[in-house]
Amino acid sequence: MRPGPALAAAALGWFFLGAAGFFSDFISLIWLYAGLSLLPLIAVDGLVLFFLGDRLEARREIPSSLAQGEAVTVKLEIRRGHRAFLPYRILLWDLHPASMEAAIFPAALDRKLLGRRECGEPLFFEYALLPRERGQWFFRGLELLLSSPCRFWRLKAFHPCASRGRTYPDFKKIKAAAGTDIRGLLERTGQKNILKRVRMRGHGLEFRSLRDYQEGDSIRAVDWRATSSRRKVIIREYQEEQDQQLLFLLDSGYRLNRQEDSTGRMQFDSALEAALLLSWLSLKHGDSVAAGSFGSGHGTEMERWLGPRKGLSFFPVLMNGLYDLSSGPFPSSPFSALEDALARLKRRTFIVLISNFREEDGESLSWILKRIEKRHLLLLVSLREKESEHLASRHPKHSEEALETAAAFSYLASRRKLYKSWEHSGLLTMESTAQDLSAALINRYLSVKRSGRL
Repeated sequence: MRPGPALAAAALGWFFLGAAGFFSDFISLIWLYAGLSLLPLIAVDGLVLFFLGDRLEARREIPSSLAQGEAVTVKLEIRRGHRAFLPYRILLWDLHPASMEAAIFPAALDRKLLGRRECGEPLFFEYALLPRERGQWFFRGLELLLSSPCRFWRLKAFHPCASRGRTYPDFKKIKAAAGTDIRGLLERTGQKNILKRVRMRGHGLEFRSLRDYQEGDSIRAVDWRATSSRRKVIIREYQEEQDQQLLFLLDSGYRLNRQEDSTGRMQFDSALEAALLLSWLSLKHGDSVAAGSFGSGHGTEMERWLGPRKGLSFFPVLMNGLYDLSSGPFPSSPFSALEDALARLKRRTFIVLISNFREEDGESLSWILKRIEKRHLLLLVSLREKESEHLASRHPKHSEEALETAAAFSYLASRRKLYKSWEHSGLLTMESTAQDLSAALINRYLSVKRSGRL
């Protein structure tokens, strides 16, 4: 327990009354009797709250799966306990995670409504909660601050009302960022049916149909079981595999660990959302998708790896495997990530590596590009740096700004030179802002499929 506002006011009044007692014997007598009267009252008030005050009972209802940036309604169920006395005032704090926002606390509960629920009927309290960050979350419980009848004392009661769950990227908003509807995006680019009509290079052959034997067919293509049941020679017809395999490699190191704007949103968040959007589109049209991340500070190994699978049923698995990824101030090596990926891939793959490439990456990646070109197609996606572009385009006012502008201009020029050299060698590159990444990546993916390079 701790003192309440009434106790502080009473102590202050008693102090001033005692100070006035130095000048009057009558006031001094009043001060003495006031102290003798207050002490038992303060003691009884505290004992009533501690031993007879109802601690109440609480339970929380919240969905276990939340969407980042989308408010959710949390419902608290408050019930009377087994003690007779209801505290004079009840303040409530729900101990939500730091990754969520709720501006309503502390909240005062209606004592009259609780007093009418002596038969066990609960009081429901609802508030809006806004998840700001992806990942797992945990509620320890909630706290109640109970006031004594005379408000001389306050008692803090903790209720271990645990809740846990996950916050996922808001996929509805991700699709809306690239266009209100994916079909509308394809129609605007004039590539609505390209995913169905392009014949893609595959790794092997897949069964197509059974047909009657024709002169010139190989004896190895005869389906003997069908031949026996139909009593005529039946051929198994094969076709080249039509599905394409994609691999997304996300740099979770320092390269994408920078804010896009004043809201605190990181470039890595845009990279993850763009990869999820294109994964959904690819899975919807029969492609296989794999994903991995690197640069978490745990050596050169992949932080996450989800092997290639087909079908939209894999998308929830993909979301569960990547929803809590975040970037950090750790070194990252695209070269090591590509080496690790090449050791895992068993068939031709369209590799999309999203990072922020620098001049020093040119030499390290040149060692592995020839190995990749033999079996795979690589697209290097680099996110632009707003700070460098702003510094390079501004008009300097003094010598220090001139040096900063010159350094930024030289840095961006070296990046452009690196990308041109990669393009000249046949490598696919793409540079985009974080806001335009999703739509730009989809358009590039569709143009690659249309070209037949896969």
